[in-house]
Amino acid sequence: MDVESFYDGYLAAIIVDEGLSAAVGSTIALLAETEEEIALAQSKKGSSSAPTSAPAAEKNDAPKVLDEKPSPVAAATPAPKASGGSAAVGALGSAVHPASEGGMRVVASPYAKKLAKDFGVDLKGVVGSGPNGRVVAKDVEAALAASKVSGGAAAAVASQAAKPSGVELGSVVPFTTMQSAVSRNMVESLAVPTFRVGYTITTDALDALYKKIKSKGVTMTALLAKATALALVKHPVVNSSCRDGKSFTYNSHINIAVAVAIDGGLITPVLQDADKIDIYSLSRKWKELVDKARAKQLQPNEYTTGTFTLSNLGMFGVDRFDAILPPGTGAIMAVGASQPTVVGTKDGRIGMKTQMQVNVTADHRVIYGADLAAFLQTLAEIIEDPKDLTL
Repeated sequence: MDVESFYDGYLAAIIVDEGLSAAVGSTIALLAETEEEIALAQSKKGSSSAPTSAPAAEKNDAPKVLDEKPSPVAAATPAPKASGGSAAVGALGSAVHPASEGGMRVVASPYAKKLAKDFGVDLKGVVGSGPNGRVVAKDVEAALAASKVSGGAAAAVASQAAKPSGVELGSVVPFTTMQSAVSRNMVESLAVPTFRVGYTITTDALDALYKKIKSKGVTMTALLAKATALALVKHPVVNSSCRDGKSFTYNSHINIAVAVAIDGGLITPVLQDADKIDIYSLSRKWKELVDKARAKQLQPNEYTTGTFTLSNLGMFGVDRFDAILPPGTGAIMAVGASQPTVVGTKDGRIGMKTQMQVNVTADHRVIYGADLAAFLQTLAEIIEDPKDLTL
């Protein structure tokens, strides 16, 4: 059988070889988050081969253990019934969470996290029934049901789950200041004659580079911004802008704006001079900008100075989409998800590659089809051989 890991990393040591059997709950393999931890994981192989009744809390930097599925009996154990909400949650959280590292970080599915956030459930007080004690949606729902006064609690949970938190259906809501600004910009963009060009880029090499250096704080957003900036150096017309309809400007800086969804709207923090900054500094700057954006503390020059915009929906599994051109800029690139794709190889055989779709929307008064095609070819070359991204 296949056992899914809920962590990224390297398979450092196999405890139970293929074809052999193991007791439920025993360790079958060790994962390491980085290449440097592989040796440490292999040194632990001997001590990890014997199953233990309860794993001890480990340091955050120790290799994670990949366990088999927990016992169905344990997973099906109902939550303790309580007379009041506070008592129920307290009983559930009386011990260190089985899916946490030293009781600090709770492992939960994305949908479980969303439910917990919507209904104000503390995940540290929820016992998970998923693999490795992972909290899944039904665990959050069970905690909600247990916290209600008996009688109709489950129905209340179901009705609340169907209704978005904080939304009054049928109500008319005036735009916020941010939504009004976005609305004005979108209407203004309709006056610009735009066109779109799409391109398929193989990302295997970029993905490998990201896995190698992400432990140093590098983000995929920073890598894409850096690759885009280096391509724009060779195609300055794609980084240009037309404001009056009579002339255009070759911008002297390459400032990559990246669309970020925040509470109540959308904003585009700007990585200024992205072509000149090393990838590690660029990643640190991006984290700083995102934190300030979500705290609504960005200064105007940190979100109004972009010369080229990235919009990435790949993290949601969107494979392709079109983006609307922000006023005052020449182009915006929509980035889709990287997906395994069956392709034909140069020798006429069938192969598998990871590829993503990008679509660029551009101001046709300044940028022409051949300009975008050449830019996208250069971008693909950089992403498919990303050695220059770490210089």
